[in-house]
Amino acid sequence: MAQVHATKTPPPPKPSPNNSSIQITINDTTTTTTTDYSARAQWLRAAILGANDGLVSVASLMIGVGAVNQTAKAMLVSGLAGLVAGACSMAIGEFVSVYAQYDIELAQMKRENDFEEKEKKLPSPAQAAGASALAFALGALLPLLAGGFIKPWGARLGTVCGVSSLGLAGFGAVGAVLGGANVAKSATRVLVGGWVAMLVTYGVLRLFGLAFGAQVSV
Repeated sequence: MAQVHATKTPPPPKPSPNNSSIQITINDTTTTTTTDYSARAQWLRAAILGANDGLVSVASLMIGVGAVNQTAKAMLVSGLAGLVAGACSMAIGEFVSVYAQYDIELAQMKRENDFEEKEKKLPSPAQAAGASALAFALGALLPLLAGGFIKPWGARLGTVCGVSSLGLAGFGAVGAVLGGANVAKSATRVLVGGWVAMLVTYGVLRLFGLAFGAQVSV
């Protein structure tokens, strides 16, 4: 009689904890693009400063002259004179300033024997002067064209103040957007500064006219 011998089959090995799951690692290749606002600082400062100076200077000059002379011709001539003189002043000032920076950086490059490699990166005094003069003139044109040809004195002053206020707020907002700053704070700061300049100019000239009986004749 045949005998059948049963053998125990060993249980399958338990999975190792290290092999119990498959780990999939996905590398995040997404890159975040950031804007280097500091690279814009130099040209942004020159452009916004020039336009803001042009607007505030000419508007204040026109309002100041309007405090002692109510004729449209007087305000127009004073505004035009302020535009030309201010643009020339801005150009000369920026040219001298940038040329001084140019000389300093050039001398440093020569000391480091790195002249040929970095010479092209030096700032251009002529371009800086031209940009400053243009920015000043563009800012100055706002109050000059807006109020220079209005006959009634009150309407003329109101138009110059109103247009200048819009321009100041706009320059402040544009500068904030391009520079990555807070738009409301920047616009308010520039606007309030312009108001102070125009108010002080008008007040000083008005008091001067009342005290000395001064009358500007054009």
